[in-house]
Amino acid sequence: MRSLLNKIRSGRNASSQIIIDGVTMPVRFRHNGRARRIILRLSKRGDEVLLTVPTGTSNAKALEFAASQSHWISKHAARREKPVSFEPGNKILLRGEEYMLVHADTRRTPVWISEDDRQLFVSGKPEHAARRITDWLKKQACADLSKAAHSYAEQMGVKFTRLGVRDQQSRWGSCSARGSLSFSWRLIMAPPFVLDYVAAHEVAHLRHMDHSERFWSLVKSHCSNADKAKKWLKANGRDLHNYGH
Repeated sequence: MRSLLNKIRSGRNASSQIIIDGVTMPVRFRHNGRARRIILRLSKRGDEVLLTVPTGTSNAKALEFAASQSHWISKHAARREKPVSFEPGNKILLRGEEYMLVHADTRRTPVWISEDDRQLFVSGKPEHAARRITDWLKKQACADLSKAAHSYAEQMGVKFTRLGVRDQQSRWGSCSARGSLSFSWRLIMAPPFVLDYVAAHEVAHLRHMDHSERFWSLVKSHCSNADKAKKWLKANGRDLHNYGH
C-alpha cells in the first residue's frame, strides 16, 4: 500500500495523477473557501481521487495528504464493484430487490415489471434500453419520494414548494431555504425504509435548517427506522452509484 511521491505529476486544469501500488489514478482538486481542512474522497466509480482544498493550501500539499492516505485509497477503491449498465441481461436493484433486465418485442409500454419472477421488461430498440430504464426509474423515484414527502410534511405541519430528483453524487437529498426539496433518484434502488428516511430527513429541514438535537428529535419521532436507514446508506449507499453506466 505504498504511494510513490516522486511520481506524482501535476497536470492542467487543477488535475494531477498519483501512483498507488503501481496503479495510476487521476486526482481532481476543488478549492473551497469554506473548507477548514483537506477532504479526500473517491469518485462514485472509485477510479478517481477527489480533493477538496481550503483556501491558502496548495495543490502540492493536498497531493502529499492524498499520498499519506494511500492505504485508505487502495482499500476503498478495491471495494467498488464494476459498473452495471442498464442493459438486458444485467441485474439491477429496485426498492431493495434484484430484478433481471429483459428486452421484449411487445410495445404495450416502454417499461414494466413482473413481481412474481423479479423481471423488469423494456421494449423498443435495444440501444434505447438504458435511457428508457433510467427515465422509468426516475419516475418511480419521484412518485415514491413525493408520496413520502407529502405524508411527512402533513405530519410535521410544514409545506414544501417543489420536489425534484437528480443524480446527486455527494448527498441523497437537500432542502433549500425556499422550501425546495431535491433527492437522488438512485434512492429507488434502496429498500423502501431508506427512501422513507431520506424523505423524512429533508422534510424535517423545513422546520430546522440544521442538524441540531431538535432536528434529530423531529426526524426520529416520525421515522422509527432512521438509525437503521443511516447504517444501510453508510454500508451500501456507494454501491447504488455503480448502476447505470
